[in-house]
Amino acid sequence: MLMAHPAVLDNLVEEYATLVALHAEEGGPEVRARMDELARTLCTATGTADIDTALIAARHRLPGARPEDDSLLAA
Repeated sequence: MLMAHPAVLDNLVEEYATLVALHAEEGGPEVRARMDELARTLCTATGTADIDTALIAARHRLPGARPEDDSLLAA
């Protein structure tokens, strides 16, 4: 499987997280389409099937991720 560069993953995760924080999924069709595009891209880049798993996988590939990282645990 091809692996996305960590800088690319970081940018994708950051943009997706920003849109989620702004509740962009409730916005217009262009914003929702961008969120869908980001989700598909993250899933493809991480080899996963859903956005939640893709975000976890991407964060574990970023510099500074630790084996004992607790991001898999529910908040």
